[in-house]
Amino acid sequence: MKRKGFGEAAVLALGLALASACGPAAAATADRSVDGQLADGTPAETVLLTAANGITARVLAYGATLQSYALPDRKGQMGDVILGHDHPAQYEARQDFFGATVGRYANRIARGTFTIDGRTYHLPLNNGETSLHGGGQGFDRRTWTIESAVSGPQAAVTLALTSPAGDQGYPGEVKSRVTYALDDKGTLTITMTASSSAPTIINMTNHALFNLAGQCSAQGAMGNRLTIPAGRYTPVNATLIPTGALAAVQDTPFDFRAGKSLADGLRGGTDPQILVGRGFDHNWALDKGTTAQPELVARAEDPASGRALEVLSTEPGLQMYTGNFLDGTNAGKGGCLYRMGDGFALEPQRFPDTPNQPAFGSARLDPGQTYRHVMLLRPAVTK
Repeated sequence: MKRKGFGEAAVLALGLALASACGPAAAATADRSVDGQLADGTPAETVLLTAANGITARVLAYGATLQSYALPDRKGQMGDVILGHDHPAQYEARQDFFGATVGRYANRIARGTFTIDGRTYHLPLNNGETSLHGGGQGFDRRTWTIESAVSGPQAAVTLALTSPAGDQGYPGEVKSRVTYALDDKGTLTITMTASSSAPTIINMTNHALFNLAGQCSAQGAMGNRLTIPAGRYTPVNATLIPTGALAAVQDTPFDFRAGKSLADGLRGGTDPQILVGRGFDHNWALDKGTTAQPELVARAEDPASGRALEVLSTEPGLQMYTGNFLDGTNAGKGGCLYRMGDGFALEPQRFPDTPNQPAFGSARLDPGQTYRHVMLLRPAVTK
């Protein structure tokens, strides 16, 4: 598949006027600080990662959250492309998953139940008839421990969390880690790992909502152009649980193989799957499947600004969500009121409801095994 905009356009990328200000030996930096406190009095720690070319990523200990990711446009103007809030306490005050690490199981589990070795486990129902993103008090609602924050060729922060056995109904004590590493070109690598004391299920991802035009652009994100290398997707029922089918994207609004704007096919409302999801809130079955090393799962660009972003992952599925439940009541950064379509999530992961649908594979993690998901955010600039 031809990836439009990469090639000659990539030569323009990321250096621009910023690169001339940095010597070739400049290192990326990690700066740790405290931004207020959380409700229980815990200091709200943050780490700012800065690449040699001026690209930055800010990470919060609360939720192991990617708070911001600032990228240059074709004129060298930096812009934050992640929806979110100004301060950690605001993430705690309202659960909206902006930029958070979600788990133990990202996405939905039907009826909040699954079975391992003949025993059925029950999870909180926090999204109608389903359990979503770990059950209401998942990884996104915890303060992670910052194990390290280091500067160098890559600036990196590693965060750790222990989820006790029975947490939100899940079996086994799970020890998880997330590392955000920013290299000198501005590529952000997110590595998620977990181990368990008993057989359990794991599915971790990052829940950033992107807008390459800028997180509070007047035009929203629907003009962003998206490419997804997937010939099939998983249709959903009224509760947004996959039906079990793998449907062809051909001749549907779900065909992003050649690249198109998010608005194309979305606003017409003629496709029943778009109606049930109130937009895109679906999983694409990636052509690449599960891979040992991260491979392309999506590419987004804003034609107006020239900002572009490739997302790579080791996982077999990609959930794309177009902010369908943003209603203008959730004040974000700088007081920006986010509305439907102001951002879109690109969440590489195991398929939704995999524990109840064997045809989708397995999300099981046994003692002695290590769960590992690596995803990359790789920016560029187009002409």
